[in-house]
Amino acid sequence: MSAFAKLLPTLFKDPPPKYAFELSEAGVSFTTFDSARQVKFAPLEPGVISTSPVRDNIQMPDALDARIRSIAPPNGNRKRRAALILPDYSARVAVLDFDSFPSDHDEQVALVRFRMKKSVPFDIDSAIVSYHAQPAVNGKIEIVVAVMAFEIIARYEAPFRQAAFHPGFITTSALAALNLLKPDKVTLLAKLSGRTLSVLVLDGSILKLARCMEMEEGTTAEIEAILHPTFIYVEDEMQSKANRLLLCGFRPEAQDLSQRWHAEWGVSVETLQSRFGMPGPNDAGLLGYLESLES
Repeated sequence: MSAFAKLLPTLFKDPPPKYAFELSEAGVSFTTFDSARQVKFAPLEPGVISTSPVRDNIQMPDALDARIRSIAPPNGNRKRRAALILPDYSARVAVLDFDSFPSDHDEQVALVRFRMKKSVPFDIDSAIVSYHAQPAVNGKIEIVVAVMAFEIIARYEAPFRQAAFHPGFITTSALAALNLLKPDKVTLLAKLSGRTLSVLVLDGSILKLARCMEMEEGTTAEIEAILHPTFIYVEDEMQSKANRLLLCGFRPEAQDLSQRWHAEWGVSVETLQSRFGMPGPNDAGLLGYLESLES
């Protein structure tokens, strides 16, 4: 299993599933855990899914139900375990630092909820909270936290349950995509999906910052307005310079920006890679999840 597999917060986790799905506004990427590990994509009509951390994401439930039924293999009434990888903007992911962290699970949950209470735009007490304590560095304990409103998760799960799947493993796309990274000094991952840009900063294998922003149009100017302060954060808070910028989900023409960004921020600009195919805006999390099972 890769260095990032233990980093990956899960909202629910059961024994390994036989099916995996990644949902996005564009459609459903999916695979079965056979020898081929072929990833397929089933598009959705515009508006079926509209991601948000504060409201129902499933705007056209009948259309999503029909799409899931169309790609689900028949199996009678037997429940099949499945992994669900949800859009980044449907959740809140943060890195919290502590001088000390209690050993008691209930105290941990209470402390994490308290710290997240003011930073999430929904009721934290009724939300699903998952967290992972990273190895302590210089006496600081940094906790990766993923928070999602219960109602949003339930609505994503519903069509799969109706199609005789049991979603025993749930996470977000960017967190799953971390399994595609090989630790190398300070790294920024910029993952674009539609108008949503997720930016994650890692120091080696330690996640230091997670941001997810919805843009108006997803223009280069909007993307740079998010990336620029992130590079400033690295220099100011981490007392270091970023070593590389990994891009995922960018249009081919956006790759022409590599030289410009290399010159502006002094980083190596690369494209995120996977042994299962080129990670794109709608399947990077799924490919990362597959990587975690292979490593």
